[in-house]
Amino acid sequence: MNELLKKDSEGIRAILDNTVKTAMGYFEKQQSLPPGRTVKNLPLIDLPENGIGADSVIDYFAKNYLDQIGNSAGPRYFGFVTGGSTPASVAGDWMVSALDQNNCGSNDSVAPQLERVTLHFLKQLFGIDPDYFGTFVTGATMSNFVGLSLARQWAGEKAGINVAEQGLSNLNFKIISGTPHSSIYKSLSMLGLGRKSLIKIDTLPGHEAIDIDKLENFLKQEHQANPIIVVANAGTVNTVDFDDLEAIGLLKQKYGFWLHLDAAFGGFAAASDKYKHLMRGVNHADSICIDAHKWLNVPYDSAMQFTRHKDLQMTVFQNSAAYLGDPALSPDFYHYTPENSRRWRSLPAWFSLMAYGKEGHAEIVERNCSLAQALGQKIDSSEQFKLLAPVRMNVICFTLAQENVSSEIIKDFLNAVRADGRAFFTPTVYQGKPGIRAAFSNWMTTEKDIEITWQALLEVYSKMNFHLVTN
Repeated sequence: MNELLKKDSEGIRAILDNTVKTAMGYFEKQQSLPPGRTVKNLPLIDLPENGIGADSVIDYFAKNYLDQIGNSAGPRYFGFVTGGSTPASVAGDWMVSALDQNNCGSNDSVAPQLERVTLHFLKQLFGIDPDYFGTFVTGATMSNFVGLSLARQWAGEKAGINVAEQGLSNLNFKIISGTPHSSIYKSLSMLGLGRKSLIKIDTLPGHEAIDIDKLENFLKQEHQANPIIVVANAGTVNTVDFDDLEAIGLLKQKYGFWLHLDAAFGGFAAASDKYKHLMRGVNHADSICIDAHKWLNVPYDSAMQFTRHKDLQMTVFQNSAAYLGDPALSPDFYHYTPENSRRWRSLPAWFSLMAYGKEGHAEIVERNCSLAQALGQKIDSSEQFKLLAPVRMNVICFTLAQENVSSEIIKDFLNAVRADGRAFFTPTVYQGKPGIRAAFSNWMTTEKDIEITWQALLEVYSKMNFHLVTN
């Protein structure tokens, strides 16, 4: 055995102690670290001929790179829809690495069994019927990819084509949506269907939710000619708008299309008594995407997909190898997911769900929404900013109260906010107008963070006001 490996094996306790000490240095500063930063490209140094051992690597990393980490897990990172990691989920994630399970088999480890328990918990949290089949995947993009791959297989079978065996030749169907997320387009590209295959249906005036009447008009004209896949949205990224899932469900009964529901973060509305009405109709869906590393606040690389069509999922993803056994008899996850090798990514979710329960996660959702609405009220009553849409849940879509605000001005303003170091936002475009998104999904965010953020916005605006006006 390599001498350094032998030394590290014998000194694993000291290595883990050093890891904890280094991580605690970050956690202790997490409330005050800048949520956004700009980092230069690292030089591509040569691979060392001789290693330095794990303990020295930890120290080297801490000295050279730790202070360049973006604090995206902190309480004032409002970019994208990024949660942090609850203490329980961090513990679970560390345990995943320590135990290093390949979470594919059925009964050779408790790992896949506990994944099934976790999925059962999540179906209860989201109000999803028990008979849905589910798996963990890497993120919302892969969850949408899995759901749409099942929809593609369904469409093929409607036309007498087994796409998993025969490919896409001679397959014709329609994919429609009101306000599809970018990951839908990416999934269509990966599936060989093409980004341009998606047909957008008009949304309701002043909304990102699909116009049900126009959806039905399309269905009346097209449903007999080709199979149709409808991508519904439960929480759009700009304004957290929800399609009317109950109305779409009634149309599904009438026209027989496949319903894929992108509920990447909006699905968590079901955890709250105040917002769960928005998810009524979820069980009409054939496939569902929900992301865990958003509002569940577990470490990155964690999402779920659910479907009523487990048989189609096995047809698409079954892995044919003699040593893996008969797919028809096996509940092993490598027959149902894109990966043959899977990290035990459900464990952090299990830790967090067990630690805080439904009540704890509902509180995170409701507090985030309340804080977003509080900041939205400040924006709405200010002279410096204006809302582009109502604050429905946890995302604020706003812009600068200037004439002819351009994307370049927004970019300059957000760069200045990032450099200020107190908050971080991302740009967007809403109904043709350049704007700013603030997404609240971190378990640590409090009223104090709203005050700090508001002061940062006002002060940066004040410093840049002449520049903004003259541009």
